[in-house]
Amino acid sequence: MATFYGTEVASRLMLGTAQYPSPAILADAFRRSGAGIATVSVRRESGGERAGAAFWDLVKELGVRVLPNTAGCHSVREAVTTAQMARELFDTPWIKLEVIGHADTLQPDPFGLVEAARILTDEGFQVFPYTTEDVVLADRLLEAGCEVLMPWGAPIGTGLGLTNIYGLRTLRAQFPDVPMVVDAGLGLPSQAAMAMEMGYDAVLLNTAVAKAGDPAAMAEGFARAVEAGRLAFEADPMEPRDMAAPSTPVIGKAFLE
Repeated sequence: MATFYGTEVASRLMLGTAQYPSPAILADAFRRSGAGIATVSVRRESGGERAGAAFWDLVKELGVRVLPNTAGCHSVREAVTTAQMARELFDTPWIKLEVIGHADTLQPDPFGLVEAARILTDEGFQVFPYTTEDVVLADRLLEAGCEVLMPWGAPIGTGLGLTNIYGLRTLRAQFPDVPMVVDAGLGLPSQAAMAMEMGYDAVLLNTAVAKAGDPAAMAEGFARAVEAGRLAFEADPMEPRDMAAPSTPVIGKAFLE
């Protein structure tokens, strides 16, 4: 089990709830994946609109933990206000914090992210910051009160996978005791398995499942990959070698003269 802010979550797969072809397909994807956490964009769900209420009813029926998201926020004020709305709407101190700094890559604004994280932590939020693999930024977020880090694998929605393996490995090694989730950019289950093999605690994705030809089947594929990757990490994999080494013993082999 993964643990975030003292809460144990059975599944190490987190799924977003946007872009699915229909509510029924969304629900089927969650059932087949066994995902334990669903991210929900507050901007998509207005408490005063019937459509938003219906969506919230659907999420509650899934029986998963909700992680509200400040998706689309480009300033500290906007992100903090959205987080405050989310706490009232969903009755949870959890918040996935996004403060976007670049429109094309959706890369986080590191300065705004730290500032917003500090404000929200002081207000009692339990912040899940969407960040990059930058070690210095990670350190600042931890100093601001975050107890979880969510570095991207690649820009949101690209499906490029783990574009900076060195950076992700370095980040994981630098803070071995901090729960970390690879968030965004994954396109294939094999990429999720690689993240888990590196020692990450979970992965979060949306587009790769929602935009697949068969979202439910893809969700199940990611679930199996996450489980396999975690098992591999816990099994203490062999170290890679530069030269071949025979797997079959040569002692006792017959020699012809």
